[in-house]
Amino acid sequence: MSITQQYLLDTYRARRLGEPALPAPGTHDWQVVREWRDERQFRAVLAGRPARHRFRDALHRWRRRPT
Repeated sequence: MSITQQYLLDTYRARRLGEPALPAPGTHDWQVVREWRDERQFRAVLAGRPARHRFRDALHRWRRRPT
């Protein structure tokens, strides 16, 4: 059974039981990614490491390199 089929089945059951509808799959994906990133930064600070954005810093260095 696919995610979509499971979602439709759960939505049908919720409607029949008078419960609130469930959020669609993938609705909160970006929020989860942000919270995971914030948790990593928080743990880095607690461990005494700088809380950097490694990918963003590397991209910035690459864009600013002399030609």
